[in-house]
Amino acid sequence: MKKELKLLVAIYNFLFIILLIISIFQIYSGYNKISLYIISILIALYIFTIYYFYFRKKIFSEIFNFSAPKILDTSVIIDGRIVDILKVNFIEGKIVIPRFVLKELQQLADSSESLKKNRGRYGLDNLSRIRKELGNQIVIEEKDFPNVHSVDSKLVKLAKFINGKIVTNDYGLNKLAKIEGITVLNINELANALKPIYLPGEELQLNILKEGKEVGQGVGYLEDGTMVVVENGKKYIGSNIKVVVTSVFQTAAGRIIFAKVKEEKKIV
Repeated sequence: MKKELKLLVAIYNFLFIILLIISIFQIYSGYNKISLYIISILIALYIFTIYYFYFRKKIFSEIFNFSAPKILDTSVIIDGRIVDILKVNFIEGKIVIPRFVLKELQQLADSSESLKKNRGRYGLDNLSRIRKELGNQIVIEEKDFPNVHSVDSKLVKLAKFINGKIVTNDYGLNKLAKIEGITVLNINELANALKPIYLPGEELQLNILKEGKEVGQGVGYLEDGTMVVVENGKKYIGSNIKVVVTSVFQTAAGRIIFAKVKEEKKIV
């Protein structure tokens, strides 16, 4: 798009200069009124063209809200949560599926390794669901970069080429894209941001599943996968008990809740 825009502006500049020279020549030849009309029309057309194809998009981009295309990578397609996110319209604009990502999914689906095969087939099933739900919003991008071997690097180059954003769960791609100045929509970060906030003093019903790292600790998990570390909870492993939140710790991997066993009031 940028190359086409530059070419168009260059052509208009060239035509404008040629016609302007002709008009100036006509002025000196005695065709004053006609020449003035021609110059006025040319200048008006020139300003309108530059405004419409360049400044309108640059200056008023926030007002017109041009949605950047979203490029899905292999990890987020296999993960599957993107299907429901797209269904509820949380992501606007065109959804781009690169042909080289489809190829990678097909290679996984044809793999002799059971785990890879299942992941590939599940990813292809998710793509079918996305295609069925969104229809024309989905674009299969044929653009490839033959000299680039890494799929992650191809995604970054494609994002730059179409001025798009990358949707991923992959930690390495996330870091690479941000270094290259590409906006990344990370589904794991979104999931962590949407987890309920628990404040100190709140009560939780929890299954203690295993021993913690520190002496006497027990560990359980909430429905959304949040880990809860319970002080003196080791002796309750295998039991469902009430705990009281003491603190919440945010890590790069997610949120960890620290709690203690709720003391039942004794009846005197």
